[in-house]
Amino acid sequence: MKVMKKSCVLAYSGGLDTSVILGWLMERGYEVHAAYIDLGQPCEDPQAILEKAKTVGAASAEIIDAREELCRDFAFPVLQFQAKYEGIYLLGTSIARPLIAKCCLQYARKVGATSFAHGATGKGNDQCRFQLAAEALEANMKIIAPWRMDEFRNEFPGRNELIAFCEKNNIPIKATSKKPYSSDENVLHISYEAGELEKLDVSGVNLVDFGMTVSPKAAPDKVESVAIDFVAGLPFAVNGKKLSALGIVQELNQIGGRNGIGRIDMVENRFVGMKSRGVYEAPGMSILYAAHRYVEQLTMDRDLMHLRDRLAPEVAEMVYYGFWFHRKFDALMAFNREAQKDINGSVTMDLYKGNIDIAKRSSPNNLYDEAIATMEGGGSYNQTDAEGFLRIQGLPSRVQARTSPRNY
Repeated sequence: MKVMKKSCVLAYSGGLDTSVILGWLMERGYEVHAAYIDLGQPCEDPQAILEKAKTVGAASAEIIDAREELCRDFAFPVLQFQAKYEGIYLLGTSIARPLIAKCCLQYARKVGATSFAHGATGKGNDQCRFQLAAEALEANMKIIAPWRMDEFRNEFPGRNELIAFCEKNNIPIKATSKKPYSSDENVLHISYEAGELEKLDVSGVNLVDFGMTVSPKAAPDKVESVAIDFVAGLPFAVNGKKLSALGIVQELNQIGGRNGIGRIDMVENRFVGMKSRGVYEAPGMSILYAAHRYVEQLTMDRDLMHLRDRLAPEVAEMVYYGFWFHRKFDALMAFNREAQKDINGSVTMDLYKGNIDIAKRSSPNNLYDEAIATMEGGGSYNQTDAEGFLRIQGLPSRVQARTSPRNY
């Protein structure tokens, strides 16, 4: 009787952790298939990472191009919801994790692997995003998370031990024993955390060597204008040129990056309960969020916008926590597809040293009527009508004032 070899797909980045995990799993009898999910990481060489996995001894290694899918099917729906975690973070890492899990499971099906391994730590959010996504897609998939295993942590209590393992097993790495912070990147953004960034008296924007943006102080001393066109809440052209979802993000990354757009430094609440400090840069998505909101201001009515805005933090929280493949999330996305049907229009914005200012906007579904809104005399709005409107609106307050007078 033939004994089936243990097999797994490893979400492989080529960094120190996943390089060690690849070798460590092989030592424990696993046939490891390395999946590098190409999300447009601006500072990485996918082909070199693929060759590294093969050198270490992966049973197979494959680059899976998910860049367009990331922008079109993951980032843009969150953009349409104007979802930001804790009012600031544009969720660049959070959005990518369920897609990575999906791609790895598809690869596992292709190679016949029965487990999904990742290098996320037991302290962070990514372990939640990977596992919740994977189990929602494949309930019986075994999850291997070495950083949650005593055996792995006892063998590798720190970076020195990880580096020593690589040296012993001839695993090529660029890591050194000291690094001021760690980073994670894709075409949407780059995040920086840990190391020196754990100290709150250190300026994140001064410490980090940003990969996508120049400092606002070093940006050009002149305004650069950018025009973006939307249909049904989705961007489809930049400066009059129609582009794919990926093309739009890449183009705006270049434009925003050279103008110092999209840097933030925040302390956030992780899903596992602790607070953590992160520095992020997202030039293209920052521009898109601003442009999309300007089109919505023309085309979305008050009550719908206010309802959507009340739901947006819920969407951001679900994305941040990892509940992408969830019925509640499906329902929220279905609501917003309906809400975005009339979000059509064009916006021109002026970029200057980290700032985004509106220059002009237009829409075929424009709800703004100058004849109604004007503060000049005449117009189509009869101010006398407001008398009855306010008498009706104030009725409950007048009754309450008589029955329960306030001291003032």
